[in-house]
Amino acid sequence: MSSTPTNVQVVLARRPVGVPEANDFEIVESPIPRPSAGEVFVRTIYVSVDPYMRGRLWRKPLRGQPIALGQLMIGEGVGEVVFSSDPRLREGEIVRGEFGWQKYAVTTLEHLEIIDRTAAPLSTALGILGMPGLTAYYGMLEVARPRAGDTVVVTGAAGAVGSAAGQIAKLQGCRVVGTCGSDAKCMYLVNELGFDAAINYRTQPLDDALASACPDGIDVIFENVGGEVLEALLQRINLHARIALCGAISQYHSQELAPVPPHSRTLHSRRARMEGFLVNDFEDRDPEAMAALTEWVTTGQLTYRENIVAGIENAPAAFVGLFTGENTGKQLVRVSSEEVSVREP
Repeated sequence: MSSTPTNVQVVLARRPVGVPEANDFEIVESPIPRPSAGEVFVRTIYVSVDPYMRGRLWRKPLRGQPIALGQLMIGEGVGEVVFSSDPRLREGEIVRGEFGWQKYAVTTLEHLEIIDRTAAPLSTALGILGMPGLTAYYGMLEVARPRAGDTVVVTGAAGAVGSAAGQIAKLQGCRVVGTCGSDAKCMYLVNELGFDAAINYRTQPLDDALASACPDGIDVIFENVGGEVLEALLQRINLHARIALCGAISQYHSQELAPVPPHSRTLHSRRARMEGFLVNDFEDRDPEAMAALTEWVTTGQLTYRENIVAGIENAPAAFVGLFTGENTGKQLVRVSSEEVSVREP
């Protein structure tokens, strides 16, 4: 690959203490990976940064394998097949896979999914038509199971998952309230996504705001934040409420498990159900879910926002921004041009 430039990768330089910092990572250059027989050489176009990645930075994660010091940072990506020694995959195809935070990757067809670039913008394959969209779909429809007329509260509602989850609840005929961390995000939820109300948990007393936004109590909680926000919501749940535990971003920077919440008695007295889930719990239903999400997106029933920064070297800062409230919608890094540029390796 004499004409191909050097690979650029983001590796873990040190384990974060508390909220990650950009200098916890290091930008390194390495030789271009060379595909062997049956392998595929991919040029990364977009790479995803997601809150769940914080958990993998611990020496002993609660879930999954730890990222070692000096190891390539994990991350799903969308890219172009530049060279394929597998006859089942052509050069120029657009694929999704676990490429990590790097400009080029070598993998196999078994670890790739071909993306239809005509269905929607390529970036959506890592957002509303990817893992975040599927997470919102399953968490809302399979775990929370809202009914028309229910009051649904989504925490972290301006993020990639929360914004989709709230809109899906609206499609079911629910009253939807979102919590987020700024007035601008509140306006986005109500004015652009069609939420019925939004609460800025940083500036509004939660108890008073919830009493106003949810006068008839709460039937469903789609939970992304944890901590005090969840505690306040649990005080207002109705009989047979359903709580879908998707994430707890407020608690990702400590491995100390929080004690049993004082409102666990409320769950019992209200005969409520609280259930955690992961997106891959339902992976056998991905074709069905993706078909529904694609229809909603292409017909305008489901809208989205993306925050895209350019340059793989800016991935660490984009990642840190997830925990300081800088992004609205899906956070992505554009690594290279979307223009197909197949060349002989």
